[in-house]
Amino acid sequence: MALLQDKVVLVSGGTQGLGAGVARRAAVEGAAGIAVTGRNAESGEKLAAEITASGVETRFIKTDLADVEQARNSVLDTISTFGRLDCSVNAAGLTTRGTMLDTTPELFDAHIAVNLKSPFFIMAETIKHLRSRGAPGSILNVISIAELGGQPYLAPYVAAKAGLAGVTRNAAHAHRWDKIRINGLDIGWTATEGEADTQKKFHGAGEDWLEKANASVPMGKLGQVDEIAEFIVFLLSDRSGVVTGSVIDWDQNVYGGSD
Repeated sequence: MALLQDKVVLVSGGTQGLGAGVARRAAVEGAAGIAVTGRNAESGEKLAAEITASGVETRFIKTDLADVEQARNSVLDTISTFGRLDCSVNAAGLTTRGTMLDTTPELFDAHIAVNLKSPFFIMAETIKHLRSRGAPGSILNVISIAELGGQPYLAPYVAAKAGLAGVTRNAAHAHRWDKIRINGLDIGWTATEGEADTQKKFHGAGEDWLEKANASVPMGKLGQVDEIAEFIVFLLSDRSGVVTGSVIDWDQNVYGGSD
């Protein structure tokens, strides 16, 4: 049986990059319905049409995660559309740069809103719905290996993602008797469209940035969207068994290791 057979899945930040990869993989693995959220309506509607054409009804819900009410409503809209929700994935992330010394309160608040506050309340609304049905379910938070410390220019991002790692464990513990499994994935440097834009905007990278990046890491390639998406779908599925409260490193550098 497919991993997500007959499940309804919400992917927050699902219009491009890893989120889009998760949505596509959920369709391959038998999902009954998929909702993807994001700010870019053109990209979102295009992806929804693509997946729907493959045989799995998919809806785009325009959502700005800077607004927590829009985030909460994305869960309610998914339930209204499909009649229920079984799995939620928080895949969105704001990566705007800032150090401890140049981060403004406004930038800090933006990171907290997108990377922590909205995921928190998407989790909360998902859990409320599952409890109201007396149904098991699963949630996966895409966090970041940076939550373990990160680069100096990621200070507000690290603050928010470290918070998301903590609340992942907290919620998993609180709702283990509800049979709601909640896990996180600390992904490392990953090859996405958004990463290409980030490298060019903040680090002066050229068109050959990916070739250079691949040559700079131990495995000779950055993290791959399709590989990570497959693992996320596995963690959402019943095949991952009783695993809950785990924040798993998906990276090729070993944190705590030393040369």
